[in-house]
Amino acid sequence: MIPVTDRIALHEWEILEEFARASGPGGQNVQKVETAVRLRFDLSASPSLSDDVKARLARLAGRRLTKDGVILIEAQRFRTQERNRADALDRLIELIRAAAIPPPPPRKKTRPTLGSKLRRLAGKKQRGDVKALRAKPAGDV
Repeated sequence: MIPVTDRIALHEWEILEEFARASGPGGQNVQKVETAVRLRFDLSASPSLSDDVKARLARLAGRRLTKDGVILIEAQRFRTQERNRADALDRLIELIRAAAIPPPPPRKKTRPTLGSKLRRLAGKKQRGDVKALRAKPAGDV
């Protein structure tokens, strides 16, 4: 079991890892060692997550979610396969943790108090009076 939160843990069989050669600089190491990791997590078939967490996770995953409902995370930041595996798994866990946080409750509409309305209008009146003093006198032509 892979712990995600205190209430969510993933089974190892839910995560599939594929290895490929990483792109970019690295000399002979890049050309002969498969260090890049492609992690697949089947969101639709996961028994570990509730339906509301799955819905939030699908929204958070964005482009990483395939049409089949599989989250695909690619990691090739590091030179070793083990560090890339850990990086991909950490990114998946962080994504699930973010989805496990429930959305905030909806905002309750409130009305401004009478005192705040009067203070706002008094401030507007005062600004208007200051600006009125900047005008040219009416009698001079």
